[in-house]
Amino acid sequence: MPDPALPPNQDRVRPAEAAEIAQARGLMQTARFAALAYSDPDTTNPGISRIAFGLDPDAGAITLISALSQHFAALCVQPACALLVGEPGPKGDPLTHPRLMLQACAHFVAADDPTRGALRARWLRDHPKSALYVDFADFAFVRLSISRGLLNGGFGRAFNIPPEALRS
Repeated sequence: MPDPALPPNQDRVRPAEAAEIAQARGLMQTARFAALAYSDPDTTNPGISRIAFGLDPDAGAITLISALSQHFAALCVQPACALLVGEPGPKGDPLTHPRLMLQACAHFVAADDPTRGALRARWLRDHPKSALYVDFADFAFVRLSISRGLLNGGFGRAFNIPPEALRS
């Protein structure tokens, strides 16, 4: 139910300042996985999956996914997606812990892309266990170009993060 004390279209999310941008960047730098929301290509219903997560200096974020997964096919058809990074701590209400929603557009990296070698090296540095499958033919790197960040720092602490502030 909307709050009758607020105008219906008033943005309740504040612009981020340096501290919130640093917190959002920290969440991205420590994240090794994320929840990925996508649109199912067959039904157009929303879907969600856990993915491996990494940073890309150009796009902001990157992942490595298999063509066998539902979200691979979905991102091929509809590249608009959203990610959630940030995990609850060991104590307290999980909703009081910070998390970051990222709206993004998926761009698949071709196997012969000249930047793939550098992406692969950076990926393996942060995800060493993926060395088992990173070179399988059905796996592809996907750059996730961030268009918006929304930091939820806990109850009553929501901030818009400009995409350029989230690129490393």
